[in-house]
Amino acid sequence: MTDTTGRRATAVLAATGALLLAVTAGARAEVPPPDRDQRQGGAQPLAGLRVLMSNDDSMQMARPDASDGKGLYEARRALCAAGADVVVMAPWANQSGAGTSATSGGHLTVQRRAVLPGDYAKDCSGAPSRGAVYGVCKGASACGPQSASATPADTVRLGLGGALAAKAGWADGPDLVVSGSNYGPNVASVVNESGTVGAALAAIDEGVPAVALNSSYDPAVTTSLEVADRTYRRTGEFGADFIGQLHRRGLLTAKFVVNVNYPHLAEGQRPRGTAWTSVGTQKVVRSVYYRGSGDTFAVGGEICPPGAAECRPETKRDADFALLRRGHVTVTPVSPDRTFTGSEAARLAGYVRTSR
Repeated sequence: MTDTTGRRATAVLAATGALLLAVTAGARAEVPPPDRDQRQGGAQPLAGLRVLMSNDDSMQMARPDASDGKGLYEARRALCAAGADVVVMAPWANQSGAGTSATSGGHLTVQRRAVLPGDYAKDCSGAPSRGAVYGVCKGASACGPQSASATPADTVRLGLGGALAAKAGWADGPDLVVSGSNYGPNVASVVNESGTVGAALAAIDEGVPAVALNSSYDPAVTTSLEVADRTYRRTGEFGADFIGQLHRRGLLTAKFVVNVNYPHLAEGQRPRGTAWTSVGTQKVVRSVYYRGSGDTFAVGGEICPPGAAECRPETKRDADFALLRRGHVTVTPVSPDRTFTGSEAARLAGYVRTSR
């Protein structure tokens, strides 16, 4: 775990940066911080653990297919049931594919959601912070339908850099950041552009352990991308239990993101197991650009057809995507280090070292 002093130092340094925090309810904490007794002990596996949640789908959950945040609310429900004290600071609008992009100037506004969707309102009512949910938008005024959204990385950096202290009273920050559960898996090439993983990477960059949760599509459906309600729920429940196991064993770390992908399974079916694996090389999704009028192109995407020349094949054995498709829960360590260490770079390395 990151120690209290380190988290406080991180918050101070981030708060003095160029990013100005515009909090809609002033600088006072909206939720009184829990006392020492509330943060220690308890029979629940996550009792006393402070968790900042974010995602890249947003906190809206307003679309008919609930692709814009249902996974977040299911994971929040499960974490609170396990005893965690959860605060959500998520993008105001969908930011899928944002990767690790962040806002470098201007203003961000943190706005609390008064009415939560569906049956999620009471899930965290017994927690010290009562499961507060905030959306983060760009600009210095209240967030509205036309507001530009903060990125996933923005929300985590902002939370750690002062917003959690101002809004939830967490002066020493969270113990853990949980990103997701995402609408769809983040495996192979998709990891590079994932805002879900990007939010988690922002956390470990600030010295806070992070877990990314992802819920898989039905691989048999190729005309549309759909995540079953049961998959969201199973992902959240698995994630809360898994995090509890890591917490008890002292395995939550800020050295890498723990990227968890839960498979699509038939009703009543169980995963084949939990696999420790690596990020695959296969290109899973490709971008498609449609010519419009003049200089305008519409941007879309599609699942890479098997064997397509423009879609890079898998070069690793039993990488994350392959194991996920076979019904495993995949667990992958994702690091910010993108240095290639394979032997193929040796000739180039030799040239660089001897060149003038």
